[in-house]
Parts: sequence; structure tokens; C-alpha cells
Amino acid sequence: MFNSETYVQRQQELLKKVNSGIILIPGNEESPMNYTDNPYRFRQDSTFLYYFGLSRPGLIALLDTGNGRVSIYGNDYTVEDFVWMGKQPTIHELAALCGVEYTGSITDLYNRIGQANKRKEAIHFLPQYRSENILKLMDMTGLSAQEIKAGVSVEFIRAVVSQRNYKTAEEIVEIEKGVDTSVDMHVTAIKMVKPGMQELDVVVEIEKIARATGGDISFPTIATINGQTLHNHYHGNIIKEGQLFLLDCGAEIPTGYAGDLSSTFPVGQTFSSLQKDIYTLVLKSHNACVDALKPGITFKEVHRAACLTIAGGLKSMGLMKGDTESAVEAGAHALFFPCGTGHMMGLDIHDMENLGEEFVGYEGEPKSTQFGLKSLRLGRALEPGFVLTIEPGIYFIPELTDQWRSQNKFTEYLNYDEIDKFRNFGGIRNEENYLITPDGKRLLGNKKKPMLIEEVEALRK
Repeated sequence: MFNSETYVQRQQELLKKVNSGIILIPGNEESPMNYTDNPYRFRQDSTFLYYFGLSRPGLIALLDTGNGRVSIYGNDYTVEDFVWMGKQPTIHELAALCGVEYTGSITDLYNRIGQANKRKEAIHFLPQYRSENILKLMDMTGLSAQEIKAGVSVEFIRAVVSQRNYKTAEEIVEIEKGVDTSVDMHVTAIKMVKPGMQELDVVVEIEKIARATGGDISFPTIATINGQTLHNHYHGNIIKEGQLFLLDCGAEIPTGYAGDLSSTFPVGQTFSSLQKDIYTLVLKSHNACVDALKPGITFKEVHRAACLTIAGGLKSMGLMKGDTESAVEAGAHALFFPCGTGHMMGLDIHDMENLGEEFVGYEGEPKSTQFGLKSLRLGRALEPGFVLTIEPGIYFIPELTDQWRSQNKFTEYLNYDEIDKFRNFGGIRNEENYLITPDGKRLLGNKKKPMLIEEVEALRK
């Protein structure tokens, strides 16, 4: 946790941004794997963490815009709980850690919500991603599940986004801890991969590194020889000489902040000539994005720099043809690059994705519906304090190629006969995390992840 003053300042700023009514922020509950007493690792809701920093199940915060009072509600553990858990702090003791004076039981909270309903006070809540919190809100407010979904407070969403989008110096320190541990995970993987291993062997070793810090992995690890599948969580393949290995993983530290990095490297000691060509092009597109980062530029422009670089490079290799800018405008390049260049990052790896990408990444403006571009999570103008990822890639997806070819799609821009030669290539991406500064950008982390071909191959020998 940070000092209590940090949380008090965040709470007071939120109260200023929401004009009337009460604000509800439910924390998360335990999530059972197969029965109640056998839960998954507990992860607190990120918005609750941001304003209160308390990683304890069963808490709900209420902020009253009328009198400025901030309260935390929850039921204290009993002696019977202590038998299994050891002695636990009271709700009031926990609340003091984040500068909150007023506490009460869950029954007290229900009584307060009942008063709000009688007085017809506005009740502000965010979109919920866990069913138990939807049920809680239904029970407290008397609204149906459909009404809960439709009744989320846009005013509240915008208020949270306007705070969490701008990372403070103390948050950057925490994020860089996560990034540094993430670099250790990637370096370990690059050094250890050998033909004959199973993908799972790599996953086991690198996830130990994340957990050894007292935290955990920040998202399910992607460690695969099938890099053309963007979010491949299957780890059962045997690794063979000549293949590429794509690793996308990160470490979350105890405060909830984390890193998110990707690497692609050869299973053998060196890249093949063809692998070097595609890897170099991906790196060139990555650097084009990094060079473009600065306050004021829209991330959509940063993404376009990656698209133009990739399309131009593939044209020079004979896989694309025609006018490069027209091909990108039409979306033909999305055959190889069907995703976005990056996303906001903070307490969530895809920061505040549960609040809606249109608010977090687009300032309330609608997203594109074009294939490829619709997957760009961030499009807005960049500002100092934003933390984001840069991760363009090139992927050869046989199923997508076959579909587009059968539809004669973009034949003026795509050379399908040449593309077919890459059916078994896989995919390549590298990812780094950046902070937007007043005069440009800064690579996050005190450790540098190997990205240049010579750097990667040096670790493979």
C-alpha cells in the first residue's frame, strides 16, 4: 500500500468529480475453484485497490457526495475464522490504513442503500465483471440484472478514467518493479529453451520467478511455438529445432501493478534467414512506433506508423503489392497484423478494460468497426502520465488467409501465392512498456529486455 494520504487524495478528487448522490465501489469476493473453501488466488478489484489499497475479500466502499463522507463496509472475521486464518485486523483497523474513518457492517450498508432509495438519491456504480458483485448490487438496489447493466454511471466511469489514466511518480516506481521482474522472466526463457522441451517446461520456470517476488503472474502466460494464435494459452507442444518461440508474460507485484512484455526467439541457436527478415521488419515497425511517441499525437497515428512499416516491408518481400497507403487505409495489411499496436497499462494489464475501451482509450468516441483497427484498444491523443505498451507484430494465420483468398479479398494488395509459402511460419511480436513524459517518452524498467537479433542470439548460445 501507499501512504494513507495518497488514498485520501484520490478519494477526495473522486468526490469532486461526481456531482451528486452516492458512489458504490464493491471489492471482490473469493472465487471458488470447485468448492467454497478452495478458492483461486484472490485478486482485489483494481478500482477498489486504486482508491483504498486493501486486498481483503468482502469489502464495499461508499462515498457520499452530499456530506463528503467516505465509508468502508464489511463483516469482521470471528474467532472461528481465526482458527483457520490466524488473527485478522478489523474492518476499522483496515480502513485506517487508507485514511477512512467511517466503517460499518454489510447490514449497515444495506440500511444506507435503503435510505438512498427512499430519498431517491442517485446511486453510482461501475460496470461489473463478476457475477457475485452483480448479484450484490441487485440485492442492495432492487434493480434487475438488465437494469444494473444499463444503469452504470457514465459520470463515475469518466471520473475514474480521468484519475487512473495519469500515473503518479509513486505508481511508476511500482510499475517498474513489475517490468523488471518481467524482464527476468523473459531472459530466463530465452536462455533455457531447447529442442525436445515442452512449452509447459518454460511456463513453470518463468512463473516461479513472478511468484518468488511475493506477487504473481499478471495474466495467463502465452508461451508457444504457434505464435500466429495471438492469445495461445495451450502449453502442450514439444519444441523443435527451426521453430520460433513466442512468449508474452508479465509479473504482478503485491500492490497490483505489473509489467507486460513479449519476446520472440529461435528454438535453435540462431534465427534462419527468413526468420531474420520478418523479425527485422517487426523490429522496424516497433521502432517506428517508439519514435512517434510524444504528447499530443494520437495513438491511432502511432498504430498507423506500424501498419505502414509492415505493409511497406511485406511489399518489398513480394507478399503485398499496390499502393501501400491505400492498402493500409483499406485494411489489407490486417491479414498479417489483425490486432492493435498497444494498450494502456497500470493496475490492469489492459488498464480499466472493464470500464469500456471507448472511455479509456477513445475519450468516449466510437471505435472503428474495420477488421484489425477495431481491435486497437487505444486511439486517443497521448498525454504525460500515460503508461502504455508497444507491441506490433506479424502473424501468418492460415485459416484467415484461406478465408480471404476464397473471398477474393484485397487481391489488388495481397499476393496469395507468396503468402502461402509462409503457412507454417507462425508469428512474431516484441513488446515494451513506455511512459509518456512532458517532452516525449521513457522506456519503463531498470532492466532492458533483449530485442536486437544479436542480443537474442547471444543468449541462445
